[in-house]
Amino acid sequence: MASKLKVNLLKYTPEPEKLVASAAKLCYSPVGIDEIEEKLDKEKIEKFLDMLMGLGHESPVEHVNFTFAVEGVSRVLTHQLVRHRIASYSQQSQRYVKLDQFEYIIPPSIENNSKAKELFIKAMEEDQKYYNEITETLFKDHYKEFLNEGYSEKRARQLAEKKAIEDARYVFPNSCETKIVFTMNARTLFNFFKHRCCNRAQWEIREMAIQMLKQVRKVAPTLFKYAGPNCINGPCPEGNMTCGKIEEVREKFKKL
Repeated sequence: MASKLKVNLLKYTPEPEKLVASAAKLCYSPVGIDEIEEKLDKEKIEKFLDMLMGLGHESPVEHVNFTFAVEGVSRVLTHQLVRHRIASYSQQSQRYVKLDQFEYIIPPSIENNSKAKELFIKAMEEDQKYYNEITETLFKDHYKEFLNEGYSEKRARQLAEKKAIEDARYVFPNSCETKIVFTMNARTLFNFFKHRCCNRAQWEIREMAIQMLKQVRKVAPTLFKYAGPNCINGPCPEGNMTCGKIEEVREKFKKL
């Protein structure tokens, strides 16, 4: 069963832009944080943050965090995602969750080619079939083992299923759909967007990154005003590997 991307900004630090502005101003102020916050209205926050982001002064933005829940993505994507190490991740476990009917991600190039799509779906159906058969075969052996060790039938069944799917999961493909919750601070998100919103990023994680950027811009528009691929604020850093569409990319993220 094919699956679709779903990105949800679950939680974020309250008043993120005010917090960043307060923290940054504290570095240069003789007064305390309470007095600084009292003097910060919406207009002053926007003006100060716009200046701060324009200068590239990023350390104060580490004080604010954003937590996302993402569904309908492949393990290809999450293998890339966890390379961004300054973050916290909680991912659905194939070791503890039995997938009676796993969902999968179909790449656009395959979706748009009828023959490739037919072969792909057939492969997914075969994977599910073999997973079920391997799970059932291993379960029978493990169930007998646990009964012989003195466990009750109920407990033996629970342990046997867990142990069976722990190894049967090896048959699943990279396209297998997964769900993940992760938290990043704003500075990590800046870095993430620079790499993953780029046209040269892998299509699936790029699509997710753009959806994430749209959502954080709604709650902190000034903070993420300059966020996106490197080329929206300067020359493309990809050299000969550039996509060659810098003006198109800049216009796209201006309207995001």
